Amino acid sequence: MEFLTGYGLVGLFIASFLAATILPLSSELVLGYLLLHHYTVPGVLAVATLGNVLGALTNYGVGRAGGGPMLEKIFKVSPKEMETARHRFKTHGTISLLLAWVPVIGDPLTVVAGMLKIRLWVFLTLVSIGKFTRYAVLSWAVLSY
Repeated sequence: MEFLTGYGLVGLFIASFLAATILPLSSELVLGYLLLHHYTVPGVLAVATLGNVLGALTNYGVGRAGGGPMLEKIFKVSPKEMETARHRFKTHGTISLLLAWVPVIGDPLTVVAGMLKIRLWVFLTLVSIGKFTRYAVLSWAVLSY
C-alpha cells in the first residue's frame, strides 16, 4: 500500500476501498502517512470512511447476488469464516455490523448482511458509524504519538 501514499487523498480512497473488500489489504499506512504529512484530519477521515464504506457496500452487493460460492472459490473465504459471520448475526443481530471494521470477521459480516438482505439504510448507517469511529481512533493514535 506504500505506493498509494504518493497519490494523497486519492491513494487513501483506493486503499480504504480495497481494504474493505475481501482482498487482504490495509489502509492504515496510507492514513498515517497523510496525517503525518499535514493533511487535515476531517479530510482524511471523510475520504477513508467513504472509501471503506463503499468497499463494504461492494461486499454487500456480492452477498446480495448470492456470492457465497464465489467467495470460497475466488477469494478463498473459508466456510468457517462465513459460518462465524452468520453466527454473529444470529447471536447479536444487525448491530454486529458496527464491527465491520474488524480484521478477518468484518468482510464476511458485510457479505452475510447482503446474503440476509439487511435493509440498505440500516447497513450503511451501522457500517459508517463503525468505520468512521475506527478511523477517528487511528487518527488520534497517529497524531498523539
